[in-house]
Amino acid sequence: MRERYLDTLRAAAIVRVVVYHMFPVAWLSYAFPAMGVMFGIGGSLMALSLDRSNGAPDRVLASRVRRLLPAFWALGAVLVPAMLLSGWADRPHWPNLLLWLVPLAPPPGDTWALPATNVLWYIVTYLWLVLPSPMLLWAYRRWPLRTALVPLALVLVVGDAGVVSDLATFGACWVAGFAHRDGALRRMARPLLAAVAAACVAAGVSWVLIFTPGERDLNEIPPAQALYSLGFVLVLLRLSPPLDSRPLDRVVSALNRRAVTIYLWHNPAIATSFVVGDAVGAWHLGDVGYLAVALALLLLPVTLLGWIEDVSSRRPARLLPWAREHSVRRS
Repeated sequence: MRERYLDTLRAAAIVRVVVYHMFPVAWLSYAFPAMGVMFGIGGSLMALSLDRSNGAPDRVLASRVRRLLPAFWALGAVLVPAMLLSGWADRPHWPNLLLWLVPLAPPPGDTWALPATNVLWYIVTYLWLVLPSPMLLWAYRRWPLRTALVPLALVLVVGDAGVVSDLATFGACWVAGFAHRDGALRRMARPLLAAVAAACVAAGVSWVLIFTPGERDLNEIPPAQALYSLGFVLVLLRLSPPLDSRPLDRVVSALNRRAVTIYLWHNPAIATSFVVGDAVGAWHLGDVGYLAVALALLLLPVTLLGWIEDVSSRRPARLLPWAREHSVRRS
């Protein structure tokens, strides 16, 4: 049974990510902190799957990894040969190339491939949050507040330090997902939850104003991102309204069925859209013209490779993600 509210939040987050990378304006990071929302949803669904696993967390971990990595491997199957054939000036030794199979750290890439590789931190972070989730959920249910505060404390210490920083930045949102699944957010008095969320948001904004006066984008300030995103996620997950989104149902479903593919390929599509857009005269429509070209280019990998997500999720493979589906199996 799908949870339409979470599906809608994830769809909104995906759209916001694409729009932000097309038009990288700082206010978008405040209007909807998409990555925090995605990690909050991930934590909630992970707790649900673990609770349903009947004491077999290894099956849940295998399922989550299976859903994530094949689409990532498809990107690598295209990108790595292209980088090698292009002469990859700073090509790493072959052991580092294994990160294109198991991304425990950001996989290496050539300079021209940065649009594709600089978003892979999300895949790495998601994988590192999934793998210890059985232990994290156990810790959360015994020491909920301390488990949520540890990543916040860590991000203040490590600052911008790659994988560790990303885990610390979004770890509290993942734990907030646990709290959503356990009903802890629903049991909190609304004034108390609103006060905690407002304090987190205010702390995030204050961090920007006090410590990074020359930078306004939350995505560039891990401590501010961690605090602001947590406050935002607490409110969104607390709302959890019964949602009937039938007017947009097929769009929401399509975005969720191709979420990983869209995430992995949207930046290359955006980077290519400027070259293609110039060739087809997209400037006549301004920024909207280039966005239209980017979305048209994104349809290519979504159509040609998106079915991999169907197979990895054990759904019937479909070229068109908006085709109706009678049942969806979660694990």
